[in-house]
This record gives sequence, structure tokens and C-alpha cells, in this order.
Amino acid sequence: MFISVVIPTYNRLDILTKCLKAMEDQRWQGKYEVIVVDDGSTDGTVEFLKTQPFAHVRLFTQEHGGPAAARNLGVAQAQGDTIIFIDSDLVVTPVFLEVHAATLEQHAGENVFTYGRVVNTSNFDHPESEPYKITDFSAAYFATGNVAIAKHWLQKAGPFDEAFSLYGWEDLELGVRLKKLGLRLIKCPEAVGYHWHPPFSLRQIPSLIQREYERGRMGVVFYQKHPSWDVRMMIQMTPLHQVLWGLLSLGGLLNEKTLSPFLQFLIDQGKPQLALEVARIFLNWYNVQGVYAAYREVANS
Repeated sequence: MFISVVIPTYNRLDILTKCLKAMEDQRWQGKYEVIVVDDGSTDGTVEFLKTQPFAHVRLFTQEHGGPAAARNLGVAQAQGDTIIFIDSDLVVTPVFLEVHAATLEQHAGENVFTYGRVVNTSNFDHPESEPYKITDFSAAYFATGNVAIAKHWLQKAGPFDEAFSLYGWEDLELGVRLKKLGLRLIKCPEAVGYHWHPPFSLRQIPSLIQREYERGRMGVVFYQKHPSWDVRMMIQMTPLHQVLWGLLSLGGLLNEKTLSPFLQFLIDQGKPQLALEVARIFLNWYNVQGVYAAYREVANS
């Protein structure tokens, strides 16, 4: 087995350095390469990587076009027969490749791919010290934060759809196509990746709201390609989600302005993650509003 780890990156130099150091420290003795696709970074990522002796890294660059295009470039340049997708803000354990490879080999001849565990953390210095939390659970079928799959399945399913130019859904859309090919997900929780993000602060709220609107718009692109109830549930375009987040946000009355004092109180108490979970009340409300607004635009065009 020859593994190609595909990592798209955009302006994440500090955490990318930790990510690549962890990939160099793998215990697995098999053959592997780490393909980093820089998506037009402006933080010195390319210049840094050109001077660093990461033994397994192969660097490719593109103008800023989004993660779907970056992953497609990475897959096209991959020399391995097995592709592992991770994000550039993920720090993995030394047994990461070993566990993915062993699980795939255990199911050799079967139509499967493997999905590792992602643990969210804001601990930059020691991300691997973060324990697994209930909020880390994911029911996603195919998510590129930590997944391994034979390259020929990606070639058969087709590339990531680059119409997903904003935030969200390009990996789950590919997952729908893979499921139609009869692939089965095998979880391997021992293949752990620690997903770092900065501690939540009120300064992040405008960008988080913007991301929810983008996710709503891309959700409609997803639904246009696969107009099913399952996709409607995933993108929150159902009356259930309208009622749920409408009630929880009191019809939008609980928003970034009215909840700011409480969110800041939680942050001051050293509970930024709890503050973020509370903020999801209005973030999900904005997402539902965004997906329906985008759907109306498509319907009226």
C-alpha cells in the first residue's frame, strides 16, 4: 500500500507546521507521501515549505479557488493507490497512518473506506491533550477531515465538484456519489486527529455568521445535484429545522447582539467552548434563513 495524504491549506502556516511535523513522526513503516496544496495563501506558507526539510512533503500551488479544487489537484498529483484526506489544522497521532492502513487491509477486497476520529481543541501548544467530547461526535458519511479511501474509487465517482466555491458540503456531496457506488464506511477511532481552532471570542461572530450564510448557499447547490429528503435534512432545509431553530432563538430575538453579554460572561469564566455552543442557537438560525433565501433565488431565477 502506498498512501498519499492530501492536505489543502489556506493561510494556516502556524498550525500547518504542527500538522506536517505530526505526519513526519508516523510509526508506520510503509510508503507514503504528503501532498500539500496551497490555495493561494498570503501568509508565507509557500516560502516556508520551500525551505523546510519535510521528507515526505510534495508542494503544489494554485490560485485561490477553494478546498474542492485544491483536493482535486492533490488527488491528480498523488502517486499512491490510497488517498487520505485531512485538513491543514489537524494534528494526528503517531499511529494515524498505521491504523488507517491496517483497517483497510483487514477489509481488503471489500467496498469500504475508513473514517477516523476528529477531536476539536483550542489548545495550540498541546492539541493532543484534548479528551474526546460528545460534541466531537459526527454522523457524516464522508468527511474530508480524516478519511482514507482507495484512489480508484475517487476516480470512479468523479472529482469534488468545484461549483462548491464557498464554505461547505463539497465532501458530503462526493459522499453521496460514493454511497451510490456501494461503498461502506468503516470507523477506526484509533486514527485520531486533533482539529485545532482558536478559542471562541466575540470577534469571530461576524465571520461565523458569514460562514453560515455561505453554508446555506452551498447547501442549495448540494440539493440541486441530489434533490432528496436526506439532503434536505443535512442542509437544514425542512420545516422541522425552521421550527426548531426558530423556537430556540425565539424567532431570532436571541442573536449575536442580545446574547453577547452572556457569551462574554462564559468566555470570562474560561468556558469559550460552551459560549460557542450557545452561539450555535443563532448561528443555526442564520443558516436556515440563508438556505431558504438561496433556494428562493434559485426558484425565482
